[in-house]
Amino acid sequence: MGTILVLTNSSGGLYDFRNELLVRLLEQHRVVVSLPDTTKVKELEEEGCEIITTPINRRGVNPKEDAGLLLAYRRLIRDIRPDLVITYTIKPNVYGGFVCGFSRIPYIATITGLGGAFDRQGLFLKMIVMMYRMGLKKAEYVFFQNKENKDIFAGYHIHGKRERLVNGSGVNLGRHCFEEYPHGGKTIFLFVGRVMKERGILEYLEAAVRLHREDVEFAILGYCDEDYQELLNEYEEKGIISQWGFHTQVHPFLAKADAIVVASFHEGMSNALIEAAATGRPVIASDISGCREALEEGKTGYGFTPGDADDLIRAMEKFLELSGEERASMGKAAREKMEREFDRKIVIDAYMEAVNEIIQRSQTILSTPLYSLLKF
Repeated sequence: MGTILVLTNSSGGLYDFRNELLVRLLEQHRVVVSLPDTTKVKELEEEGCEIITTPINRRGVNPKEDAGLLLAYRRLIRDIRPDLVITYTIKPNVYGGFVCGFSRIPYIATITGLGGAFDRQGLFLKMIVMMYRMGLKKAEYVFFQNKENKDIFAGYHIHGKRERLVNGSGVNLGRHCFEEYPHGGKTIFLFVGRVMKERGILEYLEAAVRLHREDVEFAILGYCDEDYQELLNEYEEKGIISQWGFHTQVHPFLAKADAIVVASFHEGMSNALIEAAATGRPVIASDISGCREALEEGKTGYGFTPGDADDLIRAMEKFLELSGEERASMGKAAREKMEREFDRKIVIDAYMEAVNEIIQRSQTILSTPLYSLLKF
């Protein structure tokens, strides 16, 4: 039995998308989780995880706060002395990686997406590249959730010791079970995701205005940034959209929709897309890495150019032309693809293979007579 430390920036993301991995780890190891919030702490503790609160500023770079995070990770790793550290998201990956490399603690990093960081130029980009190089160079494994992110890192010579490519966090096919396709009534398009510019909300709203008619509903499911709440309220009062709010359990809402819209500009791997597909719903999604891997054009849904309202409308119009039987068939094909390629069990097995290899190697080194002599 070893001790595994998990560094992350969100209890919700960890519990919702990686809980099954934690359960597997807890079968064999002590698991300590460092995170900044309390949203899912109760659930994680009930699973058996030990929780340590570590504040993280998730937005932007603040030298003073980031230096504090680096020192907090250093104290944490010094006190716990884990056998392995697993990190998720940029700051845990980078600063956790710094400390693990310095402390000679093996670690696994996961690149959950790059956002717009590598779209920048100049000094900011150079700084990001340098930080990733330093943070990941001693990682035993770097897990990527899409090939494009992996290729970007290779282009900037950012490497761990080894790399693995997995299909995001996978999808829990039991929790997101197949639901029979709805027939009759309005066609419901459902935008799923945080309501913000980078998620394509403005393009979705433009499509709702231009395609507005009595037999089509444009719904929105997700947390709304304050900048957009007044605009959504205005559109709802005019009967153009309907707000379904923010819910931690999205499956019942996915089941009510005819098609799910994922309009993001960037994705690691779109959980909204793969959860919708697992439910048996066609998806209209941005043609970007993190979406296109889970979409088969014309078979499980339609892709469109991100940030292009005209192309989104084109994809929606193609969907509206389909019969009920064709839509249902598209949803079944989406489910089948998830079963073949995106089952979360496949992703968990990949992580467990890496974890077991590292732990076993570490235990073998610790048990050698030479190590015992050096330790003495």
